[in-house]
Amino acid sequence: MPAPPPPTRLRGALIGYGFISAEGHLPAYLERARRAQDVDVVAVADICPPRLRAAQAALPGARLYASAEALLAAEAASLDFVDIATPPCDHAAIAHQALDAGLHVLCEKPLTTTVAEAHALLEHARRARRVLFPCHNYKHAPVVKAIREVLTSGQIGRVRSVSLSTFRTTHAKGVPEWKTDWRRERRYSGGGIAMDHGSHSFYLAFEWMGGYPTAVTAKLANLSPARWDTEDNISLVLTFPTGLAQAHLSWTAGVRKVLYTLQAERGAITVDDDDLQVAVLEDDSALGAGRSTMERRRVSSAWMDASHVSWFNSLFEQFRAAIAAGTWVGQETQDAAVCVQLIDAAYRSAASGCRELPLSGDGRGEGVR
Repeated sequence: MPAPPPPTRLRGALIGYGFISAEGHLPAYLERARRAQDVDVVAVADICPPRLRAAQAALPGARLYASAEALLAAEAASLDFVDIATPPCDHAAIAHQALDAGLHVLCEKPLTTTVAEAHALLEHARRARRVLFPCHNYKHAPVVKAIREVLTSGQIGRVRSVSLSTFRTTHAKGVPEWKTDWRRERRYSGGGIAMDHGSHSFYLAFEWMGGYPTAVTAKLANLSPARWDTEDNISLVLTFPTGLAQAHLSWTAGVRKVLYTLQAERGAITVDDDDLQVAVLEDDSALGAGRSTMERRRVSSAWMDASHVSWFNSLFEQFRAAIAAGTWVGQETQDAAVCVQLIDAAYRSAASGCRELPLSGDGRGEGVR
């Protein structure tokens, strides 16, 4: 049965009104409502009363609720989707409730904190015939789009290895009204920087390497074990059928920065925040000369803005298109589930002395929980 056409103007609700909702999602929705007039946010739920007051100030016409359950009970019949931006510990339960209520779901990363939850959620979306879609916002950064254009052009050939480094001087802080350091508490976050940032590195690696890894090895560190129960540094190697990817994530760096490199058959790409460099090997490089032409350009991507509000419109376009097409569980969502599987495998690898753990090629590995 084909999916019914989506309404001209989608009606949504925010569940969780912390930093990313207030500074990223909601401003983007409001701008889209003014410009494209195809979305309205009509309700907000948060367990913290001061955050609800903040939501009321930002969105005076919205109806406010002290829990996701209360919002869904009162609003589900008039909504098209929910946008879940709570701490990860609650993603799965709220998404299931929304799917049960017949709503499409846009969910912040990581999709869930366990492999079993991820599998169950994807299966539920298929049964419910509702879209489940992750907020993989790094794919919508202008410099990442520029990388995609270079790769699609074919000028440097197939990618054979990538490295992805994400440097932060601290963990992302939550709103002051509610547990500012929740990302360092496993009961809320599900893990440390691997759980918080791993998805970004992984889904970019999937795209650039053209598939899913077959093995992973990882090493992690917590430099403040007396204070926090989550890691603040992790290094990983992912084995793909076509090459290797390396990722390093740090919350204890001396600078906020992203550094990406892609090595391909006939050239390479290097990204340093907004600076993009594309090297294309000359014809005689196979003889050992190694000469290349070099293109350098700056692609403004607002990496220093932690809200990434300027990337959200492009992401919402994909979500809306999935609703229109009836793509209940698309590639982005499958990637999100594999990201959860890889985070789990990385933790198990680190706990076993950096033992390499095999993966089946779709992100499933031995001992999946």
